Amino acid sequence: MNFTLPKLAYELKALEPFISELTMGFHYGKHHQTYVDNLNKFIVGTAYENMPLEDIIKNAPDGPIFNNAAQVWNHTFFFEALNVPGKSKTTCKQIEEEWGSIDAFKEEFSKAAVGLFGSGWLWLVENQDGKLQIVAESNAGNPIRKGLRPLLCFDVWEHAYYLDYQNKRADFIKNLWEILDWNVIGKRF
Repeated sequence: MNFTLPKLAYELKALEPFISELTMGFHYGKHHQTYVDNLNKFIVGTAYENMPLEDIIKNAPDGPIFNNAAQVWNHTFFFEALNVPGKSKTTCKQIEEEWGSIDAFKEEFSKAAVGLFGSGWLWLVENQDGKLQIVAESNAGNPIRKGLRPLLCFDVWEHAYYLDYQNKRADFIKNLWEILDWNVIGKRF
């Protein structure tokens, strides 16, 4: 199986002023593309060569195949949930039921994203009991490996924000809420 870089539903400059065209060019066009290219290279001649991406993530041991497969999936999932500022309104009954309000959820999720040590991902997932929870994953971590169903993620690797925000991760996290496409996120529930 040959993986390809998924197309975005928006132009690289569409997320401005929250994420610049320059950052998107590097983050999507170079980082994401490199994960795709590396995955295609690493799976040749292995048991993972013809597996769907999620199966690779579930079955590959830690190392280059897992890291690149997870980063392809994680980035695709992240970029799918972004769109033009103001395109969709924040509504999610399940989040409101679990946290009491969208604002309470945003506060807890943001605090966890800012507090994640080093590089990684912050996820909103549904567990096996149907409950929502916030999960932090380091590096290429993906909650699919734990049997959890991802609904939303924030990329907190420095390459996601450093060109625009330098070391101000909290500002980046605050501004991500402005460009989330809640229509996409809602369909994941």
